[in-house]
Order: sequence, then C-alpha cells, then structure tokens
Amino acid sequence: MPSKRQINVGGVLIGGGAPVAVQSMTKTETADLQATMNQIRRIADAGADVVRVAVPRDKDIDALKQIVVDSPIPVIADIHFNHTLALKAIDAGAHCIRLNPGNIGGPEKVKEVADRAKAAGVPMRIGVNSGSLPKHLHELEREDSVEALVRAAVEFVELMESLDFEDFKVSIKSTSVPNTIASNRRLSQRIDYPLHLGITEAGTRWTGSLKSAVGLGTLLADGIGDTIRISLSTFHAEEEVKVAWEILKALKLRQKGPELIACPTCGRLQFDMDTVVADIERRLERYEDPVEVAVLGCAVNGIGEASHADFGITGAKDEGLIFAHGKPLRKVPTDRLVDELFVEIDKTLEAGRTLVDERKAAEGADWLQRIEDENAGELTPERLAAMEKAQARAEAEAAGAPEWDGGEGNGAGGGQVLELPVAAPAERTRLNEDASPTVGRRFKRG
Repeated sequence: MPSKRQINVGGVLIGGGAPVAVQSMTKTETADLQATMNQIRRIADAGADVVRVAVPRDKDIDALKQIVVDSPIPVIADIHFNHTLALKAIDAGAHCIRLNPGNIGGPEKVKEVADRAKAAGVPMRIGVNSGSLPKHLHELEREDSVEALVRAAVEFVELMESLDFEDFKVSIKSTSVPNTIASNRRLSQRIDYPLHLGITEAGTRWTGSLKSAVGLGTLLADGIGDTIRISLSTFHAEEEVKVAWEILKALKLRQKGPELIACPTCGRLQFDMDTVVADIERRLERYEDPVEVAVLGCAVNGIGEASHADFGITGAKDEGLIFAHGKPLRKVPTDRLVDELFVEIDKTLEAGRTLVDERKAAEGADWLQRIEDENAGELTPERLAAMEKAQARAEAEAAGAPEWDGGEGNGAGGGQVLELPVAAPAERTRLNEDASPTVGRRFKRG
C-alpha cells in the first residue's frame, strides 16, 4: 500500500495514493546556470516530475534563485553539512529541501531548518545512506546492517516530529540491493510517511539500471514507494528518467509514451531483426501516445504471442506482416516493414481508430496461414488457440447449444477500404554486422 501521508513538492503530490513520482538530479555544477538549466530541460522532457540540484556553496544559491523561476518542474535543493545553505535555499524558493539530519551539525541546526521550512511551507526529504550512518549505530551496523539503516531513519523521523515538523518524506538508500529491499520493507511497517526509493551509487547505465530495476521494482511491486530516483554513473541525467519510466511502465504503475515488445530471437530468424528493433525504438521516441508495439522475429509464432499489442510486425525472409490488436492488416516486403508500420501507426492515431483494408488484411491472413502450413509440425500459439476453439465448438454442439463463434468481435475499422499512403524512406538505424547474433543468416544489411 502507498504511504498514508502526503506532501506537496511544488504542485507534485507525493504519497497518499498519488502516482509514483519520477525524479533525477543534475550532474552539472549548479552555479553554471546555463548548463544546469539545459540539463533540467532535458530531464523534464524525458518525463521527470521533479529535479534535484546540489547546493554545496553560496554561488550555487545565487543560481538557485533563477533556477526555481526558470525550471519547468519543481526543484529540490540537495544540502549536506552546512545548514545555513538549507536556510538560504528555502529563502531562494526551493520547492523542497533534501537533508541528512545526521550530518548537518546537530538537533539545534536541524530545528533551525525545520522552523524556516515550516514557515515557508516547504517540505523536506530526510534520510540516510548506508555510507553515512550515525556513529552510535556503527556497532549495530556490523551486527544487522538492515536494522541499523531502519533505526537511523526512525530516529530522524522522531527528531522531526519532536520539532513539530511532519511535512517530509523519508529515504533509506544502500549500495546493496537486498539491504535496500529489506530496510524499506521494514521501515514501511514502522512509519506512514512517503518513501523515496533508490539504489545509491548503483553503477553504470547497464549495471545500475539492472540493480535499480531489481531493487526498486521489487519494492514497487509490493506497493512500497512513492517517488523514485535511478542513480547512474552518466552525465546524461535524462537516462535515469528513462530507466525510471521503464520500471513504472513494466509494473503498470504509470504509462508514458510507447511501449516496445520484442521477442528474444532464435534460430528461426530470417530477417534483420536487431536493426529493425533499434530502428523502431528510435522512431517511437517522438511519440507521446501510449502505443504498444510488438516485433516478432518469425512468422512461425505468428501474432499470438503479441495479440494484445496495438500494432506489431512479424517477419520472414522476403515478406512480413503488419498486424493490429491481433488481426492482420497487410503484408509488405521485409525491407519496408518499419516504414509501413509507422504509416499504420500515424494513420490510426490521426483517425482515432484502426482502419482496415479488408482485401489486404485477407491477403495477410492467407500469407500467415501459408507460413503456418509450412511449419505444421510446430505447436504455435495460433495453432493451440485454433485447437482450443475447435474443441470448445465441438463441446458446445454436443451439448445442443447454438454454434459458438469463438467470441470474436467485429474487428476494427468497420471494413473500410483505403488507399494506403506510401511511406517516405526514413533514415535507418545502423548496427555493426559483427555485433549481430544473426550475422550471415540468410540476409545482408544494406
């Protein structure tokens, strides 16, 4: 369950059942106003709800005053060690203050910040990292590192409550994925404040994305977590936002833009699928609609494995099929699959519904059946579905019921016949032939 309490970060609600908020942190020197604003805009364009900036010096405060005015999304000021910078960040208009009460100089200085934040209506994020536990918990850390993290967080919560400040979220971050999962699970049972999730110092775009997906995905699937930040060793902060969104989309927690489904390929593959997938992924980036697109590597599996997708393609050596919602649309030469797929996507988005040329759809269905017949020895999803449908019909007839139609709908588009536009050739995504697992397999890249 989401945290019961809720805070408001510059208009973005966190906790209390609000959608899981995505955030990132700028990699620039905050005092470099132009560079920082450029990165904030890229972060916002990638889909972040809020952004955090480091404020370690007075000159960063000077930039912060303008950043909070120009930023398209709320700004969190990240403060360590110097509580006066937290006070100045509040005065500068920061929408939230990130603070580690254990390294800010003692309870009195924390109180100064809490009082100033309360007067200004500015929420805070408090929390602890595995590398910055209070000294009195070091022995416990050696015995039970998870409990030490939780104890530190609970002590900070109790401190803020004793200061009559409750407008905050809490984070426990560790470089250890199992410890992050265990500590947040335990903490969620002890407090009802919003939880910020992250794997600290997760690593590169490859390893960091995997660690974050495992750690944060596990917690989010449990209903734990109200805002997330992916921590990657890259200067391109927008990449963190993209990973965060993929995690949320995979768990069906939030939807933003297209979703690409692609089979892992196998020995049946007869067309240049890795380049096709890369090309489709790149071209989908310009779309904002939540379109689900599937790419299947062979026609043997037909479209059954992706019949739920809004659009998809399945290919063979020379020809491939474009389908929508499990129904064939038309077959096209393999080298035009991507271009014609986007013709169908654009046409549908413009019309607000899938438009079907019945003649071309029938040709596509016949082509798919021919491929099925050529591979009659394999139990494909389509064949299994047909067998189940035939069995259900036989059982219904044996019971004296009216002939069963398999529950099929009317199809999309009302049988309209259209003159299909011809897609203009698009710039292709090129991959290294030697890097492809399909090198030399009955096709060559142009």
